[in-house]
Amino acid sequence: MKEITLHHQWIVKAPLDDVFGIMTDFERFPERFPKVAESIRINKREGNDLEIEATVKSFGKRFKVKMKTRILPGKGFISDNDSYQFGTSGHEEFLLSPHAEGTLIDYTYRVTIHKKWLRIIAVPLLRWYSMKYWEKAVIRELKKRLER
Repeated sequence: MKEITLHHQWIVKAPLDDVFGIMTDFERFPERFPKVAESIRINKREGNDLEIEATVKSFGKRFKVKMKTRILPGKGFISDNDSYQFGTSGHEEFLLSPHAEGTLIDYTYRVTIHKKWLRIIAVPLLRWYSMKYWEKAVIRELKKRLER
């Protein structure tokens, strides 16, 4: 199995525009979400399409990621990400919709693991750990910032 799909939903008790504003301000990710982003540089911007180079953190490691991201105004973003250093690529969807309690975040990440030896270790870890870590490092921080 080369590809796995990670998916989770959360509710943030804040207006959609506030969630959208924070989650699409990629340059400030290292400041706002330091557990997952060490540095982010936007190399190219054409309208809502971005080409980004990032140093991210996961599993106690830092690695480079190249991202081709499209901002979906008022709805979130989608991104195709490559980490040659880590041996993965992925399609990420961070989608927002109004909810009675605030904003529903619907997050999906389809990860392809290119290195066969890494799949043996990574697949179980990704399934068990990734969404828990994302919730702790991003969603909880987002909630602290926005929920009153």
